[in-house]
Amino acid sequence: MTALLEARGLRLAFGGVRAADGIDLDVMQGEFLAIIGPNGAGKTTFINMATGYLRPQAGSIAYEGRPITGLSPRAIVRRGIARSFQLPQLFTEHTVLENAALAVAAREGIWSPLAPLLRPRWREEAAALLGSFGLAALADIRADALNEGARKLADIAMAVALRPRLLLMDEPTSGVAAAEKMGIVETLVRVLREARVTAVFVEHDMEVVERFADRVAVWSQGRIAALGPPARVLADPAVQREVIGIEKAGAPPVPAAGEGGHA
Repeated sequence: MTALLEARGLRLAFGGVRAADGIDLDVMQGEFLAIIGPNGAGKTTFINMATGYLRPQAGSIAYEGRPITGLSPRAIVRRGIARSFQLPQLFTEHTVLENAALAVAAREGIWSPLAPLLRPRWREEAAALLGSFGLAALADIRADALNEGARKLADIAMAVALRPRLLLMDEPTSGVAAAEKMGIVETLVRVLREARVTAVFVEHDMEVVERFADRVAVWSQGRIAALGPPARVLADPAVQREVIGIEKAGAPPVPAAGEGGHA
């Protein structure tokens, strides 16, 4: 497999807190990589550095073999990387269809708040995109009237409208009702795999991680403590204790990052 994103030696501190303390990670083309870890471990910091919202104090990030360290978020989007946020970033006064049309237009460099709403081809593309996410019935509903699950899907649909090759998602199931969670992730995985989009997602639900991730990276105090297939990583006693919050006696230890995977 080919590395789509390569992070080397990333370091970033906020005061005395090391949010990134020598992060080395390859994101492989076509994979679904889950990032797990306790709050404050540096998971969102990594996504922010990879998408231009934060600049590392040391280290580098390359995408498709080309450096992107220090580029603006908009420039990184143009390279083919998109993201979604823990709190959906929707235009709440607009309908779901209008939100998607705005994202389609932004991909083409149009940032006017009105023009995308008047051009049929952008609205048609937006409607087709919403259909793939199962949101067609909500197209004419204002974004502020959606439940959390639909808001998450609409936010990610806007990111997919940018036609990225790599999508980074910060807690795509946070705040979503338990009964909706698996259905939402199934929809995301189906759409992204059909579009051949590589995905990195921060997640706290271990059932989601175990079911949908190809690999899991465990963050701890700004470092990658473990990296590998879900079955092996989630069986590690330290991960069970420090991330999942339970003890599991007799489980085999997970290899250190770099063994049996890319770090």
